[in-house]
Amino acid sequence: MDRIWLKRYPPGVPAEIDPDRYASLVEPFEEACACHRDRPAFTNMGTTISYARLEELTRAFAAWLQNRSGLSPGDRIALMMPNVLQYPVALYGALRAGLIVVNTNPLYTARELEHQLKDSGAKAIVIVENFAHVLAEVLPRVALEKVFVTAIGDLLAPPRGAIVNFVLRRVRKQVPPWRIPGALGFKAVLRAGRDLAFARPAIRGSDPAFLQYTGGTTGVAKGAILSHRNLVANLLQASAWLTPVLPGPDAPPRLVVITALPLYHIFALTANCLMFIHLGACNVLITNPRDFPGFVAELRKHRFFFISGVNTLFNALLHTPGFAELDFSSLKVSLGGGMAVQAVVARRWREVTGCVLTQAWGLTETSPAACINPIALDFNQSVGLPIPSTEITIRDDDGRELGIGEAGEICVRGPQVTGGYWNRPDETAKVFYGDWLRTGDIGRMDAEGFVTIEDRKKDMILVSGFNVYPNEVESVAAEYPGVLEAAAVAVPDENSGEAVALFVVKKDQDLDAGALLAHLRHHLTGYKVPKHLYFRTELPKTNVGKILRRALRDELRKPV
Repeated sequence: MDRIWLKRYPPGVPAEIDPDRYASLVEPFEEACACHRDRPAFTNMGTTISYARLEELTRAFAAWLQNRSGLSPGDRIALMMPNVLQYPVALYGALRAGLIVVNTNPLYTARELEHQLKDSGAKAIVIVENFAHVLAEVLPRVALEKVFVTAIGDLLAPPRGAIVNFVLRRVRKQVPPWRIPGALGFKAVLRAGRDLAFARPAIRGSDPAFLQYTGGTTGVAKGAILSHRNLVANLLQASAWLTPVLPGPDAPPRLVVITALPLYHIFALTANCLMFIHLGACNVLITNPRDFPGFVAELRKHRFFFISGVNTLFNALLHTPGFAELDFSSLKVSLGGGMAVQAVVARRWREVTGCVLTQAWGLTETSPAACINPIALDFNQSVGLPIPSTEITIRDDDGRELGIGEAGEICVRGPQVTGGYWNRPDETAKVFYGDWLRTGDIGRMDAEGFVTIEDRKKDMILVSGFNVYPNEVESVAAEYPGVLEAAAVAVPDENSGEAVALFVVKKDQDLDAGALLAHLRHHLTGYKVPKHLYFRTELPKTNVGKILRRALRDELRKPV
């Protein structure tokens, strides 16, 4: 399509970036710490750490890993925690030591955690103690060599940290860390690491930085290999896109970024953490964004420049008392991704904040940004233009490129695109035409280069920006006695965009719906649990016996 989108690029946004500007993610991090030593880097629960302090803490962890852990560059380390100060410390400490980070949802069930640890071959994990009981359950069946346990308040300033830890220990339900064989206190490790020598290992751009787990366009959870070069490219692409609204270098004010989406998710990892560390901003970490009154109370303390989120988060904030009275005078970028932004939410957001809700699109395999609307352009339902150094084509099922306005599978090529999935060459082969990534999303491009998502090629269900794969839900349901067949499909939901609906054919007529749902809750993270459960005598199938999920979705959408 001859990069028709470049004509609509905002002034100052380059057509290309240099993905080899930095050899690894470590270099922009160390550069930021040197340039912004006295600036705040992260704020959480009333405690702020500066770039200088962040450099010291990450160096201490990297030094301990290098000298005392027995781990080597290229080994995998899982991070299982919500948005707390320990996350960026563990993240950059691990990267500085040359390890590969495996981001892990702290709400995973034992089954989900065991799969990810085994599949990635993780040798270590940093985990907040509130979730240690899940780890304790799977520990005998995985190959972890080092377990680092931290309490949420460990890096909070006293007496705040001690109070938070005391309260949480009174209410949590978990196996205490000392019952995990060989568990090490993260705080003690940081103290010990201060006195150890550290030498940055050689890290190449092609070396993996993350195994970021996703179902991709198929249902099996697998690790997308995101190299240092992939992530360097994406943080440079995204920051270049913000050029028109970034302050000049002569008098840069303090940039405050609101980070409510979990940093273990690729969206916030790149858009909030990696990019804004590079820009010398301060990330305000929201540990529990579901507490919307508390969330708004925290927002009241800051004049923030940037906030990212999914449609459901923006909608919930708009309906939270006190939000409309906040000071939005510094807000320049509101970035929506992970799921479709609804026009009514975008309209109301601009009315309340004075800031356009800018829609973007990408996926784990693109690190994640691939398309973003020009900042401050009125909401237009599209996901925007291909970002610098990125090409988009629309193709049919045979891989042939389609024309302007024609709907087909969106394919992406650029330096931020993964090289494939961890130890899964067969799955990798399925999602590439040469060096073009097949995204599994159906869309079209207009004459100016704006991309609009029409539908998903696969049956993935998108719940508040998180992927839910029917195969997994169906497999867990089928494990329950009394279930003959099961099919999971998406159903529209005003709160989460989509929800899971499960159709079940009984093998045992005494099968109890409540017991089945309890089984599903035990084995699936909350957002994967079906919100709707329907019993049927049979399920629609093709002539070869494949269940027709589309027919079930159509049934749910028929007017009553």
